[in-house]
Amino acid sequence: MMISTKGRYALRVMVDMAEHQAEGYLPLKEIAERQEISEKYLESILKVLVKHKFLTGLRGKGGGYRLTRVPEQYTVGSILRLTEGSLAPVACLEQEPIECPRMAQCRTLPMWRKLDGLIQDFFDGITLADLAASTQPGNDYVI
Repeated sequence: MMISTKGRYALRVMVDMAEHQAEGYLPLKEIAERQEISEKYLESILKVLVKHKFLTGLRGKGGGYRLTRVPEQYTVGSILRLTEGSLAPVACLEQEPIECPRMAQCRTLPMWRKLDGLIQDFFDGITLADLAASTQPGNDYVI
């Protein structure tokens, strides 16, 4: 599984918004500068997040974007599934799986299912609040 820049940037933006939520609506330009993401690419990511009501936007002076919920209510899994489409490690475990004629006798399917469960549980066990609160040494990495 490889998480695309779209998924990684969406997480960075959502963490940024969680860290700055007290400031109200955050202008796209400020977010782009802080995260070193082009405004054009960031806008395409924000559109997806607004469309699915993860964010709300306000046009005009004093406008920008903000979270629609508290950071504790967003999981990394929900953000990645929204931006990546799926976190399944193999095609036969996708939301709309590709039917494999060998599925009934596949010796590896239980292993893939277990891995899929681990991935889902791992990402669904981390919230934006967890990421925003990570101020311990060594937790200052960029994804």
